[in-house]
Amino acid sequence: MKKLTKSRDNKMVSGVLAGIAEYFGFDPTLLRIIYGAATLIGAGSPFILYIVLAIVMPEAPMSNDPKDPTAHGFNQGNKQPEKPASRKEADKVEEEDWSDF
Repeated sequence: MKKLTKSRDNKMVSGVLAGIAEYFGFDPTLLRIIYGAATLIGAGSPFILYIVLAIVMPEAPMSNDPKDPTAHGFNQGNKQPEKPASRKEADKVEEEDWSDF
């Protein structure tokens, strides 16, 4: 069963508009353009509706599949943590005589 949830993958602010677009099966960018136009026109207080939806809509569940590229979390399969890059030493520069100033 399909549920209306905030998007975890395609969020700009809180994922409300992307979640609605994913639920109805169309492009989130198109919904964002429509929402922006409605906000500029002032048709029906879309800003207040967005705040209410951001509070009421549940977050999409996390995927436990380590091969899922949209899975968020600290354990991403068998990946080992990367070693920090070693620091490069600066080249020595001969000092110039600035005593004339």
